[in-house]
Amino acid sequence: MPIEDRDNAYLITHALAKDTLSRLRDVETEQVAFRKGLVKLGRICGYEIIDGAMETEYVTLQTPLEETTGERVKGLEDVVIINVLRAATPFVEGLLKAFPRAKQGVISAGRDEEAGMNEEGEFPITIDYVKLPEISEKDTVIVADPMLATGSTMCAVLDHVLDNAAEPTDLFVLSAVSAPDGLLRVGEEYPHADLLTVAIDDYLDDDGYIVPGLGDAGDRAFRTT
Repeated sequence: MPIEDRDNAYLITHALAKDTLSRLRDVETEQVAFRKGLVKLGRICGYEIIDGAMETEYVTLQTPLEETTGERVKGLEDVVIINVLRAATPFVEGLLKAFPRAKQGVISAGRDEEAGMNEEGEFPITIDYVKLPEISEKDTVIVADPMLATGSTMCAVLDHVLDNAAEPTDLFVLSAVSAPDGLLRVGEEYPHADLLTVAIDDYLDDDGYIVPGLGDAGDRAFRTT
């Protein structure tokens, strides 16, 4: 199974996921290709979540020739996907190809770049907009953000997701690229969450950017640089 346990995170090792991420990292990848790459990567990650974390059940069905037994995935209608604006929008578009019936939530969250990181490696986070569906215990919740850097934004998002909500059966924090610092912070504050990523990069620079990373995913996807 192409999901490997790496102590404080689970690494998605599917060959197409690694290929797509490599294309996203390339500075020569222009806007349209970058955005489409995030969509593709989200779809692949969605399929890996289904294959690695969701159960199946046997069902009786009728083919054009005779009755037979088939197998279906359980819980596909009990999925909630949280879009961390704005960089996650194409990433979530891909996830929805794997989970077309998922309920969706949106949180606009961003770190205060001017304030910079404090001594603990955290940024002040501003939450501008929150719209979430009801979350029940039986739901599988996927909080998607392509970049998990310091973990400050993700922790603020998870605060809102879980505030006054039932603890879901499965809670996934999904990213394309993660820094060790962010994985450690989110893992310590939310030990019940499964952290999924396609790559664990080397370190954060002094400005809190993931190295080698892939740059600012939102800027590259929406051509705002």
